Amino acid sequence: MRNTALTLQRRLLPQLPSRLPGLAIACRYLPAGAVSEIGGDWFDAMRLPGDRTALVVGDVMGSGINAAASMGQLRSATRAFAGLDLDPAEVLRQLDRLTEDVEHTIATCAYCRYDPEQGQCRISLAGHLPPALVRSGRPARLLDLPSGVPLGVGGTAFETTEFAFRPGDQLALYTDGLVETRCDPIDARLGTLLDALTATAGQGLGETCDRVLETLRPPGGDDDVALLVARVEP
Repeated sequence: MRNTALTLQRRLLPQLPSRLPGLAIACRYLPAGAVSEIGGDWFDAMRLPGDRTALVVGDVMGSGINAAASMGQLRSATRAFAGLDLDPAEVLRQLDRLTEDVEHTIATCAYCRYDPEQGQCRISLAGHLPPALVRSGRPARLLDLPSGVPLGVGGTAFETTEFAFRPGDQLALYTDGLVETRCDPIDARLGTLLDALTATAGQGLGETCDRVLETLRPPGGDDDVALLVARVEP
């Protein structure tokens, strides 16, 4: 059963290009160690009209084959709505309406749209942990964003926040399996994430991903993890 769920999960995750207009990108997916915990974490990055890029990380609540299958549906729907070049909050609103019709499906999501011409990102969260931003030459910090509610809950509007994203800046999107454990305070774990991102800011993005996972993700962790890091190229 674990192999079936894991195979389905891996086949549904995209093979992302290492570069999109103005961005270098790296991503990692690590499955949970236990059979029952293979879940619905996903990442994606896609080119939009006007050389813009959508960056997405999401997490379907639950585990097993059903969670992986729901993840595949949501990822495909996200790509479809992203292709319409909608504002991030509107993308999440459409996903929320779709998810309400899928029984027992609840998911969190971070959707970000980067515009290289404007040097800006527009981002919206659906019950998801805040991304980490590393400004060139500065320590990493968590973005202060409205967290929203998970997809599938319904009845709440999503908000879009805009921030500058300039050459050398780096953005890390991740799922809760990276920082949440049964025994450690979440603030301490988030602090460890920021320290790892700060320490690797000048390195390759693949090295950054590997360092973050080595620091925060013990072997055989209880939850799966999706991590996507993007850096603005000079």
